[in-house]
Amino acid sequence: MAGIVGYGAHLPRHRIKVEEIAKVWGADAPSYKKGLMLREKSVPPPDMDTITLSVEASKRALARAEMVDPADIGAIYIGSESHPYAVKPSGTVVAEAIGATPHIHCADFEFACKAGSEAMYVALSHVEAKQMKYALAIAADTSQGAPSDALEFSAAAGAGAFIMGTDNLIAECLDTHSYMTDTPDFWRREHQFYPQHGGRFTGEEAYFAHTLGASKALLGKAGMKAKDFAYATFHQPNGKFPQKVAFMLGFTQEQIDPGWLAPTLGNTYSGASPIGLTATLDVAKPGDLIFMCSYGSGAGSDAFIWKVTDRINEVRDKAVHTRKLLSENVIYVDYGTYAKYRRKIRKND
Repeated sequence: MAGIVGYGAHLPRHRIKVEEIAKVWGADAPSYKKGLMLREKSVPPPDMDTITLSVEASKRALARAEMVDPADIGAIYIGSESHPYAVKPSGTVVAEAIGATPHIHCADFEFACKAGSEAMYVALSHVEAKQMKYALAIAADTSQGAPSDALEFSAAAGAGAFIMGTDNLIAECLDTHSYMTDTPDFWRREHQFYPQHGGRFTGEEAYFAHTLGASKALLGKAGMKAKDFAYATFHQPNGKFPQKVAFMLGFTQEQIDPGWLAPTLGNTYSGASPIGLTATLDVAKPGDLIFMCSYGSGAGSDAFIWKVTDRINEVRDKAVHTRKLLSENVIYVDYGTYAKYRRKIRKND
């Protein structure tokens, strides 16, 4: 049985409140706080990108993996839509930073917000097929939203990392299922700095159709229902969508609460459901079943069923918990600082 041997997350300390963004553009902050359940979001400082987030999350995953030698990691896959380089892999930098050997397979994945779960899926497949002893899957983004666009209220930053293997598991992967169609609800063309989206079209036809498609198929395949799970985590473009889809599938608020981070973290794009999984593992007990489903525009969802093992109690405190990263040592910034950090104001070259 393949599964998670070690996991970790990393989040920026900086935050900006939705009121701070709204007052600049004359937007209705209460509509974002109530309608989309967003209060604030993370803001990466200038020296933080997908690679630095990935390195820190990976180090925490290694701390929880304990007996895993980085030299035994056979692959590093990073799923992101904000890789620092258009032509240069992020994975090779992370590999050297964590002490992996040159005898490794690295690849950068892209599939909008499900690139991270895509990396998890492939890493799991490699170790299950015994192609390698361990594989590292990372979900990380420093996402962007155009000034005054609705995305600016949610686009955030963060990373989740998972070392996959077959021994000393923290959580076994019992089953997976993917569901995809050609649905162009969100896109960014080459040389464009900000993405575009289909507005309300991104809801029912995109997020909900694919999340429900993957989730219902996996539950049917496994012969399970929502009540069989201790926890569930879904892609979080805002606070409302994951809550709504959870209720549609029969999950309760109590089941999604540990991994429901968007109201104070924002939308970490590729990292959204994987980071939610790290927060859920922080509180899960041996024997608990965790349901996870990602979503990425373009469009598709990857769903997973995880079963927590006894080992979780031995390793969960070997690294800082995700909720602690979210709530402690927070630095709030004004819109000017945020705009500078995110390069909202740029001179023409």
